[in-house]
Amino acid sequence: MRTRLVVMLAVCALVIAVAPFIGPPMPPDARDFILWQLRIPRTLMALVVGGTLSLVGAVYQSLFSNPLAAPSTIGTTAGATLGALVAIVLGARTALWGLPLITGAAFAGALGVSLLVAAIAAGRNVRMNDLVLAGIAFSMAAGAISTGVQFSADSAELLTAMRWTMGHLPQVGYQNIVMLLPIAAVSVVGLLTLTRALEVFISGEEHAESQGVNVRAVRMASIGLGALGVAGCVAWCGPIAFVELIVPHIVRRVLGVSRRVLLPCSVVVGASFLVLCDAVARIIFPGKETPVGLVTAALGTPLLIYLVARKSS
Repeated sequence: MRTRLVVMLAVCALVIAVAPFIGPPMPPDARDFILWQLRIPRTLMALVVGGTLSLVGAVYQSLFSNPLAAPSTIGTTAGATLGALVAIVLGARTALWGLPLITGAAFAGALGVSLLVAAIAAGRNVRMNDLVLAGIAFSMAAGAISTGVQFSADSAELLTAMRWTMGHLPQVGYQNIVMLLPIAAVSVVGLLTLTRALEVFISGEEHAESQGVNVRAVRMASIGLGALGVAGCVAWCGPIAFVELIVPHIVRRVLGVSRRVLLPCSVVVGASFLVLCDAVARIIFPGKETPVGLVTAALGTPLLIYLVARKSS
């Protein structure tokens, strides 16, 4: 396994190093601006978002003991979309304490739905399947309200909302990275501290309790920290689908199921995976900006179908 781990990390490092140089040729007079103000900031944002989403996906799959579990299970994406749509329809174009109101509204919606599910998880006799059903119910409710909100929007507002929901990486400068990084860091560091407890979850919650693990506390911490990280990523970049589903399965297949390896490696592989997807998005339609969420969805949909078919067989 050590050899495979070294090879995987080397490939990830190579992807990250090369990705900013992939894309349409850079004119000599604009090379520095394109490289240092466009591509490298996007690469850094992809590192933060990809690593955070992948780690949350790995944690949720461990927590739910379900290979199809993902942050969207708790309704974070639907809540963020609702918040952003409300802000867009209301014409929010200003900032509060340096935070764009659209971003703040998306963050509030995402975190609000997640906290509702986390509150349900606080119950003593709540099963993980109950949380899945609660997440689906909240997602459907948020989706229905979002559809209703769109009826009051004009064509320009609808176009803005549509582009946001495709998933994108902010294009210019480093301000967005600086704002997102503290939120992502709290989520990632907090979840990694739960690695030892989640390792015991491989054999089920009853076994974890017999080993002295406070299952309720671990469940609440995992959902809360995961919701925080996903909410931040979705608020800044829109819903980037399937990263949290694809990467943990890749790492698990290559390196095994040990959480001590799976969780930290999911951060590294997820970061490089989204960097690679962003590089691919630059070359699909030269001269046009393809949302990175479309690339991840194109890769993730076949995998999801495969997982569902495999689980039902």
